[in-house]
Amino acid sequence: MSTPRFSNGLHVRLHVNQASNPLVALSLASFLFFFGAAVKSNAAAWLTNSPPANGACAISWNSRGTLEMAAQLSGPWITVSNATNPYTNQIMAGAQFFRLNQTVDATTLHKKVLCGYQGWFRCPGDGANSWFHWSSSQSQLTTSTLTFEMWPDMSEYSNKYAAPGFTYPGGAQAYLFSPQDQQTVDKHFDWMMDYGIDGVVVQRFVSDIASRPWMTNVLNHVRAAANRTGRVFALEYDMSGAATNTLFATLTNDWTMLVKTQHLTQDPRYLFHNGKPLLMVFGFFTDRMDTNLASKIIMWFKTNSIAPVTLIGSGEWWWQTETAAGWSSVFRSLDGYCPWNTGNYTIVGANKYATTSYWATDLQAAIDAGMIYLPEIYPGFSWDNLQKLAPGTSKIDRLGGDFLWQQFYAVKNLGLDWAFVGMFDEVDEGTAIFKVSNTPPTQGYFVTYDGYPTDWYMRLTAEGTKVLTGESPNTPNIPISP
Repeated sequence: MSTPRFSNGLHVRLHVNQASNPLVALSLASFLFFFGAAVKSNAAAWLTNSPPANGACAISWNSRGTLEMAAQLSGPWITVSNATNPYTNQIMAGAQFFRLNQTVDATTLHKKVLCGYQGWFRCPGDGANSWFHWSSSQSQLTTSTLTFEMWPDMSEYSNKYAAPGFTYPGGAQAYLFSPQDQQTVDKHFDWMMDYGIDGVVVQRFVSDIASRPWMTNVLNHVRAAANRTGRVFALEYDMSGAATNTLFATLTNDWTMLVKTQHLTQDPRYLFHNGKPLLMVFGFFTDRMDTNLASKIIMWFKTNSIAPVTLIGSGEWWWQTETAAGWSSVFRSLDGYCPWNTGNYTIVGANKYATTSYWATDLQAAIDAGMIYLPEIYPGFSWDNLQKLAPGTSKIDRLGGDFLWQQFYAVKNLGLDWAFVGMFDEVDEGTAIFKVSNTPPTQGYFVTYDGYPTDWYMRLTAEGTKVLTGESPNTPNIPISP
C-alpha cells in the first residue's frame, strides 16, 4: 500500500489448449494412442488417464478446476457433480469427453481466495521516465534510494528493464518489470491460472487518481488478463494519504467514470457477491477521517443509482473493540469488513506468528451485524529499505511458509471459505507471494525465499485455497513439499 497498513488412450486437443484457454480437454476415443499418458497444454493443468479396466477408467488432474463431461467435443458440457480426484468413470455414450474447466465463478465471493494486486511499479522506457515504487528517486535507482525489499524473479518475463548498477551474483545485468506492459500482467495471471489462484483485488490509490492516470492502464491490463485466463478481479480504493476535503468527490466521480465510461462492472470477470459488484475500500481508521465522512462514503457506495455495491471496508484490525465515538456504528454499516492484519503478530516460542486469536470474536461480531468477515492473511513482512532501517530490523520471518499456513489453518477453523492475501506483488513491504529471486543482486540488501522454490508461496496459497473450499482437508502442518 502507498502507506503502511500496520495501524494501520486419451486424445488431447493440444492445438486449442493454449495458455490463454482455461480449459484442458480429453477424449475417450483413442485409448490405444494415449494409454496411461499424462498430457498437458501450455498451462499447468494436467488430466491423466489410467488404462480402462472392467469398463471403467480413472481420470485425475493436478490443478484446481471443475471436471466436465460431454457426449461430443462440441458439447454441451455437463459438470460432474462432486467429482473426486481421481474420478472413476464407467465408459458410456454420454461421457466420452472430459475437460477440466479452470474458469473461476464470478458470481460470489464464496470459495475464493483473492490476492491484493498493487501494479504500481514503473521503469524508464515503459512510457515514462520513472522508477516509481522501485526507488525514492524517480530519476535513479541506487542502493541508497531502494524502496523495495524483494527482487522479483525475472527469468520468465518477456519485457524487462535493466537496473543500472545492479548485477546478479556472477556479474550478469539485473532487470525489473513494469505492469504498464500487458505482457507483465499476463505473466502474473498465467501464474495464477497455472497454480490455481482465483484472482485479485486491484488497488486504486485515491491520492493518485488525478496525478497518475496511468493507473487505469494497469486496471485494463488486469481486465484483459482475467478474461483470457478465467480469473476474477475486483477493485479496492486505498484512501491512504488522500485529502479529506476532496475524498468523497474523488471516490464517487471515479467510480462513476469507471462504471459509465469504462463499463467496469459489466466485465464478465468482475466479481459480484449477493447480486452486486464487490468493492473494497481501505483506510477506515479513526485518526484519518471523522464518522460523518466515513458514513457518507459507505452510504453512497451502497445505495447510489449508478452501480450500488457489496461494500467491504478495510482498515484497523481492532475495529470490533473501537471505542471512539460513533465508529462502532460506522463499521457495522458496511456489508463486510477485512481487518488489516499485516504487521500484527504474536511471539510463540522464539518465532513471530500472525495474530489470529481475535478472529473468532470478530467473526461473531460481524455475524451479529449481518456482515461479511474477510480475514486478511500475509506471508511475512520486511520494509527495511523503504524505511531506511538497518537490515533485518523489521523482518517478520516467513518460517518456510509456516507463518502463512497457520493463518489458512485458522481461517478454515472459523468455518469460512474465503480470505484476502496481502499481497501478490508487494515487494516494497516484503509481503509478495509471486516469484521472487533467491539470488538477488549483490548490490543492496534484499529478502529472499530462503532457498525455497520461487513459486513456493503461490503453491501454498493455492493449497490453502483448496483447504478453505473443502477440496483438501485442514491440517496444522503444511501438506505439500517444496
